[in-house]
Amino acid sequence: MYPSSTSSTPPEKFDVFLSFRGKDTRRSFISFLYKELIRMSIRTFKDDVELKSGRRISSDLLTAIENSKIAVVVVSKNYPASPWCLRELAMIMDVEKRGSLIVMPIFYNVEPAHVRRQVEKVALQFRKHEDRENHETVVSWRQALTNLASISGHCSRDWEDDSKLLDEITKRISDMLLFSATPASDGISKEFGFGAHMKELYPLLDLDSNEGVRVIGIWARGGNGRSALARYVYQKIFKQFQSQCFLENVKEIPRDCQMSNLRDEFLIRIQGGYSKMKTSVLIKTRLMSQKVLLVANNVDKLEQLDALAEDFNCFGPGSLVIITTQDKQLLVAFGVKIVYEVECLRCFEVRQLFRQIGFRERDLYDPGSKFSESS
Repeated sequence: MYPSSTSSTPPEKFDVFLSFRGKDTRRSFISFLYKELIRMSIRTFKDDVELKSGRRISSDLLTAIENSKIAVVVVSKNYPASPWCLRELAMIMDVEKRGSLIVMPIFYNVEPAHVRRQVEKVALQFRKHEDRENHETVVSWRQALTNLASISGHCSRDWEDDSKLLDEITKRISDMLLFSATPASDGISKEFGFGAHMKELYPLLDLDSNEGVRVIGIWARGGNGRSALARYVYQKIFKQFQSQCFLENVKEIPRDCQMSNLRDEFLIRIQGGYSKMKTSVLIKTRLMSQKVLLVANNVDKLEQLDALAEDFNCFGPGSLVIITTQDKQLLVAFGVKIVYEVECLRCFEVRQLFRQIGFRERDLYDPGSKFSESS
């Protein structure tokens, strides 16, 4: 059992955890994948960005894995040669076994069959591990690698180039997150209701407008459904804007100096990464000439909107701000004149969802689930 973080602050949550061998892919495939995920406002853990010096790395890694929805494991030629990568993979597969994590393997310039059977170069790499590590550890690494290679993933050699592979990976991740944001309960409808909502929302969004900054509210009582709709709208329209930012859960921003933290979070995310410019003035100057999309999801205090308004009032013409909340009076108090009210949000029927967004049989990772193919 790996130790958990003992920090008093709540652990940060991530949509995606990236596992990879730095020497193989950090400067190439991973850098482009990470940039695209951040551009889509998909919160992504990447070790050189998120790990803080002086912290217990094994503890921080396990906490990040446990608080992620999807783990993308990029198996490159030297991934199985790294004890660090194999320890990390063992953590990932352990969390996956509990049913709280979806794992997506990417076989980058390697044969999945070689990884699964641990032959050819992989066999040589494990012989070295056997000389250096205890038997139980190596057995656990072998099992983790075998289990990973048994999951349906993507092989880079099946694609014409990396850009098309990246498009497929990010689309699949986006679809998975859309599903995970919807209620997985017995109340799931057989109809997918977001399409009908979009028909009503589109005229309100006025995407062709080039006049000022439009602020729109989405009000619904159900938190999961509202968040799912917000992400769905964002994914449908973000490409029509020069800069984009999806603030996942505004009310969970740490409460100490909350407004400062909220503005910092926005300024970091709007840059498409987690490294801050030296001054927010440079960011604001750039945004004044751009058409910007900001989705502030799950707002619960007027002060949060006031803090964000300091920035979005400086957006360029045609910009759009979407605020989602379960407090209708909050929107009234802020002066939002256009509010889309939703009494009930409908979702995919579960089997139909899996078929439409491209999940494979192995992705139904809980064989005992009532939604598995065997049921």
